[in-house]
Amino acid sequence: MGDAVTGALFEPVVRLGVTGLSRAGKTVFITSLVANLLDRGRMPGLRAAAEGRIVAAYLQPQPDDTVPRFDFESHLAAMTGPTPHWPESTRAISQLRLSLRVRPAGFLAGLPGPRTVHLDIVDYPGEWLMDLALLDQSYQSWAQDTLSRLDKRADAQGFMERARAADPDAPHDETLAQDLAGRFTCYLGRARDSGAYDCIPPGRFLLPGDLEGSPVLTFAPLPVASPSRRGTLHREMERRFESYKAKVVKPFFRDHLSRIDRQVVLIDALQAIHDGPAAVEDLRRTMADILTVFRPGANTALARLLRGRRVDRILFAATRADHLHHDQHPRLRAIMQALTRDARDRAEFAGARTEAMAIAALRATVEDTIAHDGQRLNCVRGVLQGGTRRVALYPGELPEDPAQLLSPARSGAERWLDAQYDVMRFAPAPLSLKPGDGPPHIRLDRAAEFLIGDKL
Repeated sequence: MGDAVTGALFEPVVRLGVTGLSRAGKTVFITSLVANLLDRGRMPGLRAAAEGRIVAAYLQPQPDDTVPRFDFESHLAAMTGPTPHWPESTRAISQLRLSLRVRPAGFLAGLPGPRTVHLDIVDYPGEWLMDLALLDQSYQSWAQDTLSRLDKRADAQGFMERARAADPDAPHDETLAQDLAGRFTCYLGRARDSGAYDCIPPGRFLLPGDLEGSPVLTFAPLPVASPSRRGTLHREMERRFESYKAKVVKPFFRDHLSRIDRQVVLIDALQAIHDGPAAVEDLRRTMADILTVFRPGANTALARLLRGRRVDRILFAATRADHLHHDQHPRLRAIMQALTRDARDRAEFAGARTEAMAIAALRATVEDTIAHDGQRLNCVRGVLQGGTRRVALYPGELPEDPAQLLSPARSGAERWLDAQYDVMRFAPAPLSLKPGDGPPHIRLDRAAEFLIGDKL
């Protein structure tokens, strides 16, 4: 009742954060969500749209003048143009404000005229989110943890050999510091490009923006067994690490993350399953780590006064559901629930609501059934990314019990014993949209209902 009265008297603002690891589909999600809120013909699962209570929707300049605008128009043109292609990935933080004119529901339905609800969508890289865990770490603890993780990875041995050869107690040498930071950054880039799900901060090393080449991004983990002395390489690395936390990480949390009301975490679970048990376990741990940096909890008026704004709804969404036949979507959702169980339990204990879904923000395939070795296989058909030929994909049967994936992943299995899961990347299909219809999707309307339906 309090929310309804406030909404009737004022113009409520909902800040929706959208994040995910590289190639999870953040840009496509935001673009399709906004397009389908502007043209709501494909949004029956959003109750306010189904009831016809959304009178109008329009884009406005975002309220934060120092934050770049999310380039909605260019991204939509890329997805729906004559030669559709996927838009550029998220490289930095951006924002977009969508204002909705909504007729009230419930006991306030008789009030004259619709009210305005502002939806501020904040897009930011998931790699930046992982940096918040650094706030509770010293340089020593971060370096030890990072080096122990890198020591197990073959593609990190080039950096590890250089780090072991460096003398932390030697006088600081800027050329050596830049070489170490460059090698460390190169490894992080290779790990991201190879689809690694176990993110190692600092995330700004991969997306530096205008900080590229600055001392605040010129440090690396070094092994050291004793307190460092003034003027040494180790002391300078430690100083820059602390400066990174103070001048990069804390402002990001203060100016952006601490003001989020609702949060979407996009996950390419199908790619992780395809990559094997180790990737699934890395993804599970990463999801648990991500929740530790949010501030989940109920967003009542009293709670905001006492402890500040909290994230009161969190959606974990497995993207690319259109790469599976619909009869496997419940299994993908069950796997998502199992992967994020620790994270969701922690958030719900703090008072937030969570949900796991299998979605496709832009549907790029159609379903088909083909005959193979005397069997009828439910598959999907589309055009492979970078090609022109339409192909059919049967990725394999996901297990009904998610434990069949999570148990081998937790035990450190190298591969799936009794199954193989294939994945391809499809290009967007050419579209012919009717007036009033947004781009085709899978369960984007249900995601919107969970995230903002109570505010409309």
